[in-house]
Amino acid sequence: MNWIKNFVRPKFESVFRGKDDTEENLWVNCTECGEMIFHRDMDDLSKVCPGCDHHMRLSTKERFELLFDGSYDLVETPEVPVDPLKFKDQKRYIDRLKEARNKTGMQDAVSIGVGDISGVETVVVVQDFAFMGGSLGMAAGEAVIRGGETALEKNCPFIVVAAAGGARMQEGIMSLMQMPRTTVIIQELRDRGLPYIVILTDPTTGGVTASYGMLGDVHIAEPGALIGFAGPRVIQDTINEKLPEGFQRAEYLLEHGMVDMVVHRHRLAETLGKLLRLLIDPQSGQEKQAIPAGE
Repeated sequence: MNWIKNFVRPKFESVFRGKDDTEENLWVNCTECGEMIFHRDMDDLSKVCPGCDHHMRLSTKERFELLFDGSYDLVETPEVPVDPLKFKDQKRYIDRLKEARNKTGMQDAVSIGVGDISGVETVVVVQDFAFMGGSLGMAAGEAVIRGGETALEKNCPFIVVAAAGGARMQEGIMSLMQMPRTTVIIQELRDRGLPYIVILTDPTTGGVTASYGMLGDVHIAEPGALIGFAGPRVIQDTINEKLPEGFQRAEYLLEHGMVDMVVHRHRLAETLGKLLRLLIDPQSGQEKQAIPAGE
């Protein structure tokens, strides 16, 4: 029976062994400097390169685990019509959606979590760039609105972690409609006096920056994040001029007053905790009383 042990069994194991068991998947290359990092070290570092400090993209689950104190609850996002325009370019939109869902295990780009950040109950909405570039479509817009409504119901702060290439053009005007619709829910939060904080990650562009992405009481950017409306290449080709070094990067925007702070990922949860305590002013004895935007 040695032939089974020596030849057949190894053949079956090589066929059915998962990709995660292969040696090449134990190492991750930094997308900026190319340094090879052991995958467990990368997880411990929250995907920040130990060599060049580049902040790589996080999944939705990793974002929630980074920000919340411990456990958190997911809020179900509303169902929306799938591909109402029957859109097709090189591929049917419905097929693109299926591919994105199979690849990420998500229904769409935006997820909602409720948990404590430094002991303060907070609603957090996360956009995942891995799902069709985090694009803002009907499902994403409804999820942002549901997140804001949940914050209103719980009378607690609202945080959006933005990452998007813009509006989802396969949904046409219905995707663009999400810009004013999400703006309305942010105004409702402001009218209630509830803190709204935006974390701008790489990249945050297009319709997201033209709506809820730039309406926060406080705007925090991750180091090196690309933030803008049109991309730098489009702008450069349009105006036919060379752009300044670092144009549309987080540090450039901080220098020019477009964001309030640039915070390293390892200090992000701590910084949010301090901001939330300041905004709800616990010393006043009214935990839910927030500082209105602009004061």
